[in-house]
Amino acid sequence: MDTAVILSSVKLDLQLIGNAYDDFLLELIAQALEEIAAYGITLNPDSSRDAGLVRMYAAWLYRNRAATNPADSAMPRMLQFNLNNRLFSEKMSGGANR
Repeated sequence: MDTAVILSSVKLDLQLIGNAYDDFLLELIAQALEEIAAYGITLNPDSSRDAGLVRMYAAWLYRNRAATNPADSAMPRMLQFNLNNRLFSEKMSGGANR
């Protein structure tokens, strides 16, 4: 999985210009990778779908960092559904990367 490509797509998602937040975003991408793995998902480095999942998760972590209300900090349903679908897809295929 190309971290530079994911970083670029996270920046586009968040509408960030320049490199001021790159180090922080790279930390969030690493955190997203770890948290996705904690769900039991084995990411395929060649899958654009998996790269998109990492992008969504990292962008949510960025947006969520300042949430003070528990309702505002809940994971978006789109991300929940994508994580669940990815996990079910992997488990139904016998653990193979999809």
